[in-house]
Amino acid sequence: MSSHRLYNFTVRLIRLYARLMLKLDIRWHVAPLPAGPKLFIANHPSASDPFLLHLLSSKHLSVLISGNAFDVPLFGRFLQHCEQISVVKGQNQGRALDQALYRLYHGHSVGIFPEGLVSPRSGGYHPPRTGAARLALMTGAPVVPIGIYLPRERSLFIESKLSGKRTAAYWYLRGPYGMTVGEPVTFTGDIEDQNLVRSVTAAMMEKIHELAEESEQRVRFAPSGARLPAV
Repeated sequence: MSSHRLYNFTVRLIRLYARLMLKLDIRWHVAPLPAGPKLFIANHPSASDPFLLHLLSSKHLSVLISGNAFDVPLFGRFLQHCEQISVVKGQNQGRALDQALYRLYHGHSVGIFPEGLVSPRSGGYHPPRTGAARLALMTGAPVVPIGIYLPRERSLFIESKLSGKRTAAYWYLRGPYGMTVGEPVTFTGDIEDQNLVRSVTAAMMEKIHELAEESEQRVRFAPSGARLPAV
C-alpha cells in the first residue's frame, strides 16, 4: 500500500475511533483553512494528541512525535511509512526540524507541540521551545493555533517495554475531548533575531493558552457534538 493510501486509511480509523470513544467538541474560528502547507501548533495534555491532530487537516499532515513511538516494533515502521517525524530528546531535534522544514517546503502541513513534552498532569504547561517559531519564520507558512482540553484525571498511565526500553506516558482513550482551532496567522522576520524568535514563541503560546481555555469552558459547561472537516 502506498504512503498516501495508508495515511488516508489511518486517518479514517482515527476518525472512527474518535467518534466511538471520544465526546469530541471541535470549534473553528475560521473555516475552511487556507490552501497550501500550514503549521499546526497546539498544547499537549496527552500522548493521544499527535494522532487526534490529524482530524483537523484535510490534507497530509506530518506531526512531530516522540521518538519512543518509533522504537516500537512494526508501529515505528508504520509511522515512518506515514511520513511522521521522530523527535528524540537530546539527539536529533535539529534533524526533526529539518524534516519538518522539508515537508513544508514540499507542500505538506506539519503539526508541532511547542512545549516539546506532554503537559504536566497537575495542570498548566511546560515552557515553550522555539522550534515552531523558527519553522514559521523560515517558511512563512500560515500558523494554525489549537487549544486542546481534556479532563486530565481521566488519562491512563501506560508503561511499556515493547521497544526494549521502559517508556511511560499518559494516554487519553475515552471521554470529553475539546479542540478550538484559531485563525491562521503569519509571522515574518529574521530567523537570526533571537529576540524576535522568543517574541513569536511567546505569542504562539499565549494564543494556544487562550484557545485551550475556550475549549475547557465549552467542554466542561456546554459540551456539543464535534464538527469535523470533510476529507
